[in-house]
Amino acid sequence: MRMTLSSVLLRYLIGLGAALNLAGCLSPPTLTRAVVSYDEAITDAISKQLLLNIARAHHHQPVHFTGVSNIAATFDFRVNAGATPALTGESGTTLLPVFGGSVAENPTISIAPIDGEEFTRRLLTPFQETKFTLLLRQGGDIDLLLRLMAKELRVNDHGEDVAYRNNPTDKPGYEMFRKAVLHISAIQDANRLYAESMLFERTWTIPAESVTAEGFKALEQDYLVNYDPQQKTYRLRKPVSGRILITNYDPNTLPHEERVRLHEEAEQRPMNDVSFDIRPGHYGGEWPLKGEFRLRSFNTMLNFLAQSVDEEPEYAVEKDSRTPPFMDNPVRTMDLLVQDSSPPESDMTVRSHGKYYSVNITGPLARWNREAFKLLYQLFQMTVTEVSRSGVPSITIAK
Repeated sequence: MRMTLSSVLLRYLIGLGAALNLAGCLSPPTLTRAVVSYDEAITDAISKQLLLNIARAHHHQPVHFTGVSNIAATFDFRVNAGATPALTGESGTTLLPVFGGSVAENPTISIAPIDGEEFTRRLLTPFQETKFTLLLRQGGDIDLLLRLMAKELRVNDHGEDVAYRNNPTDKPGYEMFRKAVLHISAIQDANRLYAESMLFERTWTIPAESVTAEGFKALEQDYLVNYDPQQKTYRLRKPVSGRILITNYDPNTLPHEERVRLHEEAEQRPMNDVSFDIRPGHYGGEWPLKGEFRLRSFNTMLNFLAQSVDEEPEYAVEKDSRTPPFMDNPVRTMDLLVQDSSPPESDMTVRSHGKYYSVNITGPLARWNREAFKLLYQLFQMTVTEVSRSGVPSITIAK
């Protein structure tokens, strides 16, 4: 039985529709796989760069990072449809539809080294208190944050600033630093720790005749304005959010004058200082503490982790007798393994200087070590302003 022309046309149209439908089915999964693959590749690359630079610092070599500045991927989805005679049987002269589809990917990835002024900003500049506080408010463990980010504890001892370094070679300083961090961590574990900006109000008084109508409108945009008809003056008020203070009490319960004083004290400190005030009469107040933690740069963090492998190993420090119970007190900030062979259980390993460097993810402290590496990754990402796309030597990789 021979097919009519209309039947052939109908089959052809059905085949064409199926081909177009095939292209529509191919494109979303292909795009999803590509996006996920690029995301995994970049995450893996950054993680391995972190380990590789720890290995470089371990051997007292300069660190170096390369950032992905741009990814441009072009996808070419093609469909084809046609008709061909049947090969056998009585229907050999019958036209049968033929359809198909294909996908072609052409990614271009540009990478640029982190150098010059960007190297200084991202790797050599100490972290500011705002980034520390942001991580703390995200639920970060203050013990881990301070052990990784802080280079020293500074307290006032009879009118003199005394620094206790977060460095195992400075035994008295290191032990005091660790004990102070454990004490604050214990307060956090009990959900009694505050990390708030000092909120207060600034006031100014200016003569009424000195303010024009235009000037008055401008003042109203930024200040609360009150007129004193007897003195013929304007009183300007402006709420101010001051420096961050870590406490074992609600700082908003303090008198206004004291909040201003604490803010002014903190203002005398660099922006990479995190102030704290642990007072008697509140949880953890059995050991009153007041001072600052001075934050370090990302480059200094890498060196700290690298030297803790063998040259300057961290050691166990017990809590002060006045410190409440706490959850964790690992010996190392992040336990790094340096071995002759790749550990089979590790999901992140790099080979450098004839050794395999990895994070210890076995044993009871596996979660702590993973959190430490995740924090290191986040801190590196937080140094990003914008990866330069021009003006620096770059490498473009076309697949």
